[in-house]
Amino acid sequence: MLPKLTPIPLKERASLVFLEKGRLDVLDGSFVLVDAEGVRTHVPVGGVCCLLLEPGTRVSHAAVVLAARAGTLLVWVGEAGVRLYAAGQPGGARSDRLLWQAALALDPRARLNVVRKMFSIRFGDEAPAGRSVEQLRGIEGARVRALYKHMARMHRVPWSGRRYDPGNFDGADVANQCLSAATSCLYGVTEAAVLAAGYAPAIGFLHTGKPRSFVYDIADLLKFETVVPAAFGVAAHKPADPERETRLACRDMFRSKRLLKRLIPLIEEVLLAGGIPVPEAPDNAVRPAFDDREGFGDDGHRG
Repeated sequence: MLPKLTPIPLKERASLVFLEKGRLDVLDGSFVLVDAEGVRTHVPVGGVCCLLLEPGTRVSHAAVVLAARAGTLLVWVGEAGVRLYAAGQPGGARSDRLLWQAALALDPRARLNVVRKMFSIRFGDEAPAGRSVEQLRGIEGARVRALYKHMARMHRVPWSGRRYDPGNFDGADVANQCLSAATSCLYGVTEAAVLAAGYAPAIGFLHTGKPRSFVYDIADLLKFETVVPAAFGVAAHKPADPERETRLACRDMFRSKRLLKRLIPLIEEVLLAGGIPVPEAPDNAVRPAFDDREGFGDDGHRG
């Protein structure tokens, strides 16, 4: 029996690690990836916020248990991280944050307030008055296309628009390959933060109807100051391996921008703009018979 783990808070961890072509297991109490020839690569699971598992990866039951206890998110992705199939610990580990998020999403005025706040954070100015969520979505789309074009021109990268086929990563041009790899990195880290803070990835505000709508909402707030410049910077140098070089650039950029330290406060800032206070337990609520010991992890970590 392993001793009880005390998870490292998300802001103190490394961002993410991609794993492929191996068996993820626990050997001698350590998290390891074992390849076809039996070579072991140790993975510091407790110090990483997210492991992205590419095709050719098998995961043992012991590895999933250790990742859950350490508060590390496992995400199953397609080749080059373009498709995101599933993730561990869906829905967060506590109900108060989930109920608050749901209340904000279900209240039309609160939802509009949250979307307007996201608009102002993303573009640096107030959203136009008297516009609906659908109208703001259209304005955002036009601005985003203009931003892509501007950054491509700034880095002197040929650009004909954001076009890619999730089933054919190599079919896209270099710029779009770099952008696909970069956004997959950002989505993995953002989903880990959403879950660590105790929220549901599926309950979005601007994005809706997808398993990771809220992840896209939050990631988009940081995309054009983080992974998009990194992707165009890599594309400008005509890389031999766009996917790998983009991942390395994103890893270094996440560290320099202190992204993990910013994500959870950013989520709270956005949701507080809705105008609905965080719900508190009513006075007549039945208290737990036994109080759980307070942990050192984030709110959404399952103890």
